[in-house]
Amino acid sequence: MERKNDLGQPIGRVVEGWTGAQRPERADIPGERCRLEPLDAERHARALHAAYLEDRDGGNWAYLPYGPFVSEGEYRAWVLERETVDDLFYAVVELERETAVGVASYLRIAAESGSIEVGHLSFAPILQQTPISTEAMYLMMKRVFNDWGYRRYEWKCDSLNAPSRTAAVRLGFRYEGLFRNHLVAKDRNRDTAWYSITVEEWPEIRQALETWLEPTNFDAEGRQRSRLREFMPASAGTPIVLDA
Repeated sequence: MERKNDLGQPIGRVVEGWTGAQRPERADIPGERCRLEPLDAERHARALHAAYLEDRDGGNWAYLPYGPFVSEGEYRAWVLERETVDDLFYAVVELERETAVGVASYLRIAAESGSIEVGHLSFAPILQQTPISTEAMYLMMKRVFNDWGYRRYEWKCDSLNAPSRTAAVRLGFRYEGLFRNHLVAKDRNRDTAWYSITVEEWPEIRQALETWLEPTNFDAEGRQRSRLREFMPASAGTPIVLDA
């Protein structure tokens, strides 16, 4: 219901019974193909650094403010620092091999208003463009909306990062706009593209992701039978257009 003040001006939709979302907790998030584990240097640094070495030209790190990491020790030190920050970092553990193959995190956590962001995505080549990477993103969305009660899930990336922008749209995030001169990273300007999924949009996006991830959607060689786009609602991934 849209609320108006005494002057008849619209002042926003009523959010019935809102008391805030739950703060994220450091706990495993289990799935069918992967498990998300709170990032830990002793458990994950060696496997992750080895997996990242398959990125021969360092392209994985082009749009991140850190990396590439020359040695395992250098990477381990970075992971140790991540264990002490407010952002909640996870290792993506492939269940078939029981090894860590990527990292993702929750950040800019605003439980009082129900907003949270996914970021720091660094997927080793073996994880990229696989059902495992999609499931990892689905598991993080599901925890945010279904378990912790958030209203808004954000995805932000360098405007030049075409793979990240493509991934956001594929997963159902809607483009909201460009923040110009937003950051300086590695001595370079960064314009940041903003995307989001809201709690109202989540049920249909959840259904699409779950349908696409069904084993029956993949053949014996693991190739998808139907693209995720075929299951998504028409509005998913489309830019937000405000009324004039």
